[in-house]
Amino acid sequence: MTIHDPAPKPVPLIPASAPFSIEQRSWLNGFFAGLLSLDHNPGAVALSGVPDVAAKVLNADSLGRDSDDAPWHDPAMAIDERMKLAESRLPRRKMFAAMAQQNCGQCGYLCESYADKLASGEEQRANLCVPGGKDTSRMLKKLLEAVPTAAVSIATQETTIMPMPSGHRGYCREQPVSAIFKSARRLNGEGSEKDTRHIVFDLSSSGLVYEPGDSFGVMPSNDPSLVDAVLAAMKAPGDFPIGGRTFRQALIDDYGLGLAPDMLFEFASYLVGGARRQKLKALAKGQDPDGDAATYDVLKVLETFGPMHPDPEAFLECLEPLQPRLYSISSSPLATPGELHLTVDSVRYAVDERARLGVASTFLIDRAGEGQSVNVYVQKAHGFSLPTEPSTPIIMVGPGTGVAPFRSFLWHRHAQKATGKAWLFFGHQRAATDYFYSEEFDALSSAGVLTHISTAWSRDGDKKVYVQDRMRDSGAELWSWLKAGAHFYVCGDAKRMAKDVEAAIAAIAGEHGHMSAAGAKDFVSELKAAGRYQTDVY
Repeated sequence: MTIHDPAPKPVPLIPASAPFSIEQRSWLNGFFAGLLSLDHNPGAVALSGVPDVAAKVLNADSLGRDSDDAPWHDPAMAIDERMKLAESRLPRRKMFAAMAQQNCGQCGYLCESYADKLASGEEQRANLCVPGGKDTSRMLKKLLEAVPTAAVSIATQETTIMPMPSGHRGYCREQPVSAIFKSARRLNGEGSEKDTRHIVFDLSSSGLVYEPGDSFGVMPSNDPSLVDAVLAAMKAPGDFPIGGRTFRQALIDDYGLGLAPDMLFEFASYLVGGARRQKLKALAKGQDPDGDAATYDVLKVLETFGPMHPDPEAFLECLEPLQPRLYSISSSPLATPGELHLTVDSVRYAVDERARLGVASTFLIDRAGEGQSVNVYVQKAHGFSLPTEPSTPIIMVGPGTGVAPFRSFLWHRHAQKATGKAWLFFGHQRAATDYFYSEEFDALSSAGVLTHISTAWSRDGDKKVYVQDRMRDSGAELWSWLKAGAHFYVCGDAKRMAKDVEAAIAAIAGEHGHMSAAGAKDFVSELKAAGRYQTDVY
């Protein structure tokens, strides 16, 4: 009998006296321990001309890709849960986990490639993940500060980075083109609690082309009345010169005035004293001592902690750039050539009895005038498009404005004279006021383009009914469509609706496909891997 020695305990490689923080020391110990464990790895890649340490790093990460999957890549998962799943991974994988996981392209990359670019130092801006908001930007800042730059550079050199297709004028946020705003027609009926608009742009002179499934980036401007309130709170002159323009115009066109950045809290803490300073410092660290951190936009900081009169240039350095907004395109280039349509909810709410406005939605609905030139771009779709074969059946789930890309799909198929069946699940609050595009859907049904439409109304009865409920009601037929090769699409809210719809598909597979819970989950995963389950979530 052979007696084996017990496994040796790991010995720290970085001494406690080394000039690193506890987090940095912990990471480096794990990093180099992982390198040493590769010495007897028969699958390691031989890299000639690369230093031994760097070669081991590259082999360890499969030339920039972890050897396993990314279990955190789920937009419905909370950031704390995602970070826990990634806690033993390389820094750039942790950065990937910190992203919003929507692959929306708003940052100009995919979630994974944005993380790779940040980790390699090729991208310096850590605040581009709009859906991730402060949670993501704070986590990225923490991760970037915790990892020595040299280690990050070694670990990510020569990696294969796959950004979104961009870089051409009109097809990336850095190089927008001009399109002409035409109209914003209200879709809701009288008495609706919602204000949803059908937006039309004239693309005829823009040179832009698009396909169903693509998104449209809009470069909005801030509400001038909000800018004037900020100037008044600062007691600052709007005509103060900033880089060849006025302070007021810079605030309108270039800077975000929404959720206050941590840097603004920090800056303001130097301008006030006492309890106000303590609270500002806490807010700057991401703390929420009074449970109201989420209510602070730029104006509320100035009004609550003022009076303060910061230098305009220093003040601007504390603000985030005004970000473009992406909307799912709701038109077909074959059905309405030269035009592009959007379906946009007006975002309006109140905090502390002050009206707050969604920047882009109210720009399009309230401030953009007919014939106005607007800076825009097309964001090409990533894994969200019609099947290449027009005879393939499609199932579309799009409540509210989530119906936008499916309007595009249906009109495109109508123009193609496609023979594939189509089933739309649409839901909203009330049938009488919120069933927008109903006449179009009736016409598409009469033309044989839309085979089925299943509607769900959450406010029309004693019990709220949602699209996932209608899916379960039609489970047997829906299952038969999937078994016949249908492609399944979901567009809308990532946190709740998309997650509930996926659970409904798994439940249908379990009931009508006679699968175990694990088997049903695997079935959904197989649909996704085959490109037959596609999402456009936000």
